[in-house]
Amino acid sequence: MESTTPRFAFGPRNYRLMFIGLAVLAAGFITMTLDSTEYGEGFLGITLGPILLAVGFLLEFWAIMARPGSTAAVAHDEVTVTTVPSQPVPPATTAPTAPTYKR
Repeated sequence: MESTTPRFAFGPRNYRLMFIGLAVLAAGFITMTLDSTEYGEGFLGITLGPILLAVGFLLEFWAIMARPGSTAAVAHDEVTVTTVPSQPVPPATTAPTAPTYKR
């Protein structure tokens, strides 16, 4: 069997979209706290902040679901690259040992 190099789940575009989504989410929460009316019932707390939060969550969803394309990084670490042996390896058997406790 040929050994294939695994690709990471997300590419640079996905991470860029995630960071933009996090920034929009932070802006939405900050916008809701900036409302100076009583109990945050003004335009910032009820309208603009939740709209920014919805846009931020949509960006995060889009960042997770978008295909990374051919620009996804390839894992070069020896631990992440797995090769399949050509023949099955029998499990190692050990002789049973006597218990170490005494009565």
